Amino acid sequence: MLNTKGNMMAIYGVGAYYDRDVSNKFITENIIGVGWDSNSAPELQEYFKSLKVGDIIYIKSAFGRRDITVKGIGIIKDTIIRTSLDTNSLVSTGRNVVWLSKRKFVIQRPQEKNNVRSNTVYEEFHPLVQRAIISEISKTN
Repeated sequence: MLNTKGNMMAIYGVGAYYDRDVSNKFITENIIGVGWDSNSAPELQEYFKSLKVGDIIYIKSAFGRRDITVKGIGIIKDTIIRTSLDTNSLVSTGRNVVWLSKRKFVIQRPQEKNNVRSNTVYEEFHPLVQRAIISEISKTN
């Protein structure tokens, strides 16, 4: 699938727990990002900067061996990099999002070898999870 720039788009899972769940704040503010600063997590800063316009992101909760709770699905809206200065410190590095689904639902955890679900952000490669995300988006159109 191609994004708006004609590049292959990707699907990313993003956590939204910074000592408290900020999922609703992300949805209300039309943003996704990382709360840790560049001294604590420089790799996450660069990860969010690398997201492309049209990439799909979903807010997830999937700690440990639990199923994947999806709290929202959106697409990266533009090339603007948001910072703590213009987000009231909600994120240190973030991106603008257009939310396609704000419905909370659960995807049964697939059988998999290498679990990335505990990471703050990751590219989603599991075909069952990809299909569930695309299916949810299809319901909203």
